[in-house]
Amino acid sequence: MSALPRHQAIVDKLPRLQLGQMLVSRHLISQKQLEDALEHQRENGQRALLGETLVELGFVSDYDVMQVVAESYGIPFAKDIARIADPKALEVLSREYLLEHLVLPLFVVRDVLTVAVAEPANLYLFEDIRHRTGKTVQIVATTAAEIRAALEAYVPAANVFVIDELSKEIDENSLSVVEREVAEIDDLREVAGRSPVVKTVNALLLSAVHEGASDIHIEPAERRLRIRFRIDGRLFEKTDPPWKMAAAITSRIKIMANLDISERRLPQDGDIHVLLEGRPVDLRVSTMPGRHGEKVVIRIIDSRASLVPLERLGMCPELLKRWTEVIERPNGIALVTGPTGSGKSTTLYSVLASLNGTDHNISTVEDPIEATLPGVNQFQVNEKAGFSFASALRALLRQDPDVLMVGEIRDAETAGMAVQAALTGHLVFSTLHTNDSVSAITRLVNVGIEPYLVAAVIRGVLAQRLVRRICPHCREHFEPEAHIRAEIEAVTGPIPHFARGGGCARCRGSGFAGRLGVFELLVPDENFIVAVSRGATLQELTTVVRQSGQRNMRMDGFEKIRDGQTTFEEVVLATAS
Repeated sequence: MSALPRHQAIVDKLPRLQLGQMLVSRHLISQKQLEDALEHQRENGQRALLGETLVELGFVSDYDVMQVVAESYGIPFAKDIARIADPKALEVLSREYLLEHLVLPLFVVRDVLTVAVAEPANLYLFEDIRHRTGKTVQIVATTAAEIRAALEAYVPAANVFVIDELSKEIDENSLSVVEREVAEIDDLREVAGRSPVVKTVNALLLSAVHEGASDIHIEPAERRLRIRFRIDGRLFEKTDPPWKMAAAITSRIKIMANLDISERRLPQDGDIHVLLEGRPVDLRVSTMPGRHGEKVVIRIIDSRASLVPLERLGMCPELLKRWTEVIERPNGIALVTGPTGSGKSTTLYSVLASLNGTDHNISTVEDPIEATLPGVNQFQVNEKAGFSFASALRALLRQDPDVLMVGEIRDAETAGMAVQAALTGHLVFSTLHTNDSVSAITRLVNVGIEPYLVAAVIRGVLAQRLVRRICPHCREHFEPEAHIRAEIEAVTGPIPHFARGGGCARCRGSGFAGRLGVFELLVPDENFIVAVSRGATLQELTTVVRQSGQRNMRMDGFEKIRDGQTTFEEVVLATAS
């Protein structure tokens, strides 16, 4: 039986006390403010409700108005509904319906659906929800802004998939539905939507996110379908599903990413948005036709993993202090350099999070946006539409920014706009793909920036790599070869014990769990600025830096070996020229 008749009875028995008087009686507004709001309504032809007018004039908050409305109707009022909403409950109604009617299903308990609404008097809407879902409907009130924010968080795009709830373990017999060659596109689409294939793909995505993988590789071979996860920068093989599932699994992923499943001869790229434990995770999908079928690589962009406090990146206290001084400068350019996969974006997100506050206007231009930073204005590059790094940066300079982050300086135009922004009093952060900190200077000159301008705007260059941490569960002491000990101790001084990971189930036998950065920080001094201004070569600049006593990445890595955080092999591999 629906809860609506009871709700209707409550509405019918309410004293017809107007909202304005109820707010006055609770001392939320004054009588004068109520009269002013009513006059404002009359002047504007009463196009807005009284509550909306009071909020618009700043006399009362939308929360206060809705609390009074909820109390008058005898229904609960809820705040922070995004925290209590069950993502699975959103599946009972379509995305279009939720957005059109501005309602948010919160949870289902014993066939009772609790729904947050902004219009408690709309009984026709509640009856429609009951009819569509076949469930008893319980109403709670909240503000329209709360519902919009929750829908944006839980339903960011049309292709959102909830992958938390998985059925029991999939056995081989349940996969018989795809144990045949699938040739026709219609057959492929139908098979890709069947439960065993859906479960297999869901399990794959769920496992990868839980294990902290950055990428999933799905690689069809001759009578084999190999699946590998990239974890801590290394690829690990996972249990392979039956090889005849390859086409169906690929098609399921392409359907989720809104790709063309009939196109198997050309590469394709797309996005998938999933909800895991109530938080959104973005997946970038890339397909490539091969000899035995399409290879699929899925890049996992987990915003939770992208937001790391500065002090947890792995910087030593002295370097962290110097880097903090750089990023707190009022203007100039600060660069983070390194190859793809060296953690540059994570470092920049940490920087922006540390600077984020009500007194700064921080804006970013990214490709892609890897994490959401509350309070930061983030913009996605769209090259096809003409929205490039350079054009976005040019537009942002008219948005009264304090801090700008450009995902990458790729060309002369972007570099020129970044320099212009720095010269006009803005603090600019960006990345470059260079091997070390000094090379970033010559790279800017090579793309067309005058040396004297580079010298004027550069405040600091942080070069970095990632090395794997020794697994804390299987850490053991050992004695390295004599020449290795000597090389490390020449930098760090005597080390009583060296550590390594013996390998255990928790680290998949690798001896490592997680990663940390090794860094070198270039903060230009007077001698360096003079050398840059006169157009010194890379070799000359390197000599100037070396004479200043700057520590390089390998030295920083050796200190992490001394502290028992990583190994000699990891540092040498990461810092090899």
